Amino acid sequence: MSLSGKERRILAEIEQALELEDPDLARRVAAINRIEGGDSSPRLYGERIRMWALGHVWVVVLAGVLTVILLVLAVATS
Repeated sequence: MSLSGKERRILAEIEQALELEDPDLARRVAAINRIEGGDSSPRLYGERIRMWALGHVWVVVLAGVLTVILLVLAVATS
């Protein structure tokens, strides 16, 4: 299943923010992509960084949900 236009735009914004925040990481990921794929295509790099960002977004969301659940349990048991 492909991403919608809105989802692609959001991921592109996340990718740009990550590149601005940690350009060294962006260079390292690009180098790894060139070594693994034998291709320095920005498309390959972009897809991998999008998947990396999406994975990290889910980790943050899950951590937030777990925090809320633990807070509710703490209030309910006190």
